[in-house]
Amino acid sequence: MLVLDGAQVRQLYPMERAITVMADAMRRYSAGQVSLPLRTILRPAGETGLMGTMPGYVSGESLAGFGLKAMMLKPENPARGLDLHIGVVLVFDKETARPLAMMDASAVTAIRTAAVTAVATDALARPDAGDLAILGSGVQARSHLESIRIVRVPHRVRVWSPNAAHVRDYVKWAWETCGIEVETPPSIEATLKGAEIICTTTSSKDPVVGAADLTPGAHVNAVGASFVDHRELGPEAVAAASVFVDSRESAASESGDLLGAINAGLVGSEHIQAELGEVLLGRHPGRRDAGEITLYKSLGLGVQDIMSGFAIAEAAAAQGIGLDFSLDNHR
Repeated sequence: MLVLDGAQVRQLYPMERAITVMADAMRRYSAGQVSLPLRTILRPAGETGLMGTMPGYVSGESLAGFGLKAMMLKPENPARGLDLHIGVVLVFDKETARPLAMMDASAVTAIRTAAVTAVATDALARPDAGDLAILGSGVQARSHLESIRIVRVPHRVRVWSPNAAHVRDYVKWAWETCGIEVETPPSIEATLKGAEIICTTTSSKDPVVGAADLTPGAHVNAVGASFVDHRELGPEAVAAASVFVDSRESAASESGDLLGAINAGLVGSEHIQAELGEVLLGRHPGRRDAGEITLYKSLGLGVQDIMSGFAIAEAAAAQGIGLDFSLDNHR
């Protein structure tokens, strides 16, 4: 079994490759080539953290087989200088079922989430969209700038976060790493005004985006609210948009953004236009006109981690990277 740390994952899984793999993952999911139970969330009483597990099976000629992500969310970690999300992705050899590779899940999640957002943006945003607004200044805010610039040419980038120090670090990182100048408006409203592509990557439990913040023709990637009790978009904002999801089943059970609009009586479950994979398969046209507001609600699926895990393991074997560790008993 190969063991890979976060730096090795990032080395082996460049964003361009991840975008290609994630487009394939979403097509396979909507084509019925994936077996995935809903993720299990464990929140013990008195414990500040939680554990999520996402097992699954992916069929196909490549990047296929059984896999699992086990992820911990620990709110105290950022103050310790550690990632908020910590865990592992495991993939198993398709023929023998032996563990093939175990890798840092934080790095996998950061890359694959942003890569799926890029796939959604490429499929749903206007071809000329280049005014990008990002809410949040953490790991996902960084990886989303890296991914969006691959599918659209940003002519303006704005970022907002309640943490001024993080914003300053983000601006410095964006220039040094991406060669992109980032503006820092004083409010969410100013950040979103006129934005053509919006990525919300916050940890907010309460809505931060209202319908009035959305410009006609905008495309929104709602990424941060990945639990049923978290919301980044107000119900009117969700109702004003054509909603696309990674999974109808997951969205109906886990999306606080969507359920907030449904519970407010503004929309029904039919407000979901299609899964992203259905758009990629040509089963839904996606955006219908230049003035339509499109919303991709990202929750994250095990197939994204599993196919990423196989792609990373494949690259690691080819390049001779990683610690080779045996689970066999030696006598």
